[in-house]
Amino acid sequence: MSLALRTADELIAATRAWRSEPVSDPRVEALALAVSANLPVLLWGEPGIGKSASLQQLATGLGVPLETVIASVHEPSDFSGLPIVGDDPAADGVPMAPPDWAVRLARTGQGLLFFDELSSAPPAVQAALLRVVLERRVGSLELPAAIRIVAAANPPASAADGWHLSPPLANRFVHLHWTHDPRVVARGLAGTWPAITVSTVHAARTAGAVARARGTIAGFLTARPGLVHHLPADADSRGGAWPSPRSWEMALRLLAFHLATDTGRDALTTALVGAVGDGAGLEFSTYLQELDLPDPERVLADPDAFALPDRGDRQLAFLTAVVSAVQGRTTQQRWDAGWVVLAKAVDAGVPDVAARAALDLAALRDTDWPVPPAIDAFVEVLSLSGMLPAAR
Repeated sequence: MSLALRTADELIAATRAWRSEPVSDPRVEALALAVSANLPVLLWGEPGIGKSASLQQLATGLGVPLETVIASVHEPSDFSGLPIVGDDPAADGVPMAPPDWAVRLARTGQGLLFFDELSSAPPAVQAALLRVVLERRVGSLELPAAIRIVAAANPPASAADGWHLSPPLANRFVHLHWTHDPRVVARGLAGTWPAITVSTVHAARTAGAVARARGTIAGFLTARPGLVHHLPADADSRGGAWPSPRSWEMALRLLAFHLATDTGRDALTTALVGAVGDGAGLEFSTYLQELDLPDPERVLADPDAFALPDRGDRQLAFLTAVVSAVQGRTTQQRWDAGWVVLAKAVDAGVPDVAARAALDLAALRDTDWPVPPAIDAFVEVLSLSGMLPAAR
């Protein structure tokens, strides 16, 4: 290389050098939360606002490779695999060969898989991507569980040959709207961009976090059954976030990770809206703020020391969380403590609220464990369910 070109390249490298600094940005935190929870994320934003650069920075911060796949320039077979005929296809079948990027990720065992220009991919390509996003299979190759999937899309109006996302594909993502802040861009071009880091999961919180998340979502959807599944009528909304059992499962994981990390509440709200849509996400976020469930692990450690919540929805969410905690680590002591908790619902005059929890708790009993006195309050419901002989 000539001296002139080498000097030019050094100047180019200098313009690309930058540092990062921690910032408090709910949108960035929501991205990190979803990636930490290993949920597919879709960044929506206009062209040229730094979606790809943000993903590169995230991969660098995680210390994993980034594999970028431009979805719009691929054929369906690039995701479903190309048939490779062997010596005896009648006996061995015809395997579907994966592309090179999938093989590299499988060999590495971890990484960030980035599908860019997703909204410019035609419907046939979107259909082929369904299995990659949901089952993590590319042809005959199964991607390692540690691979995180993130995609980016431009709104159909600004995308080249843009398409609306199909509802089945859209419902598999946490949707985040990526916008630019002029102040952030100005500071970034001056050499300092915001850092994108994944929050640390605190191991001591995990059991209680999962139990509280299960109880909270079960209580909310019991009170608002109409939000369990709602497919929007218009194509624009169908291509975004909307509530379904699948997206509520994503919300469950987001909430559990929020409770087990130090992620901010605004970031959680942003992620929840991205999973189940504006209406359901905002309503559930408000419900969370008013709920304030006690930690079921602390209650099981000392079941006589707590007071049952007053509101019916809080009672249901709390009892569901307690049973979920027992299910997560079932011992006789914890099982007995669960019945003490349910007995307080009977004493409070709301045995109907505890009935469902009683059925689930009874199903966890080891046949060698004696039946606690508190179970007598649920004899009728257990008899009707056919579980009383097993409980006795």
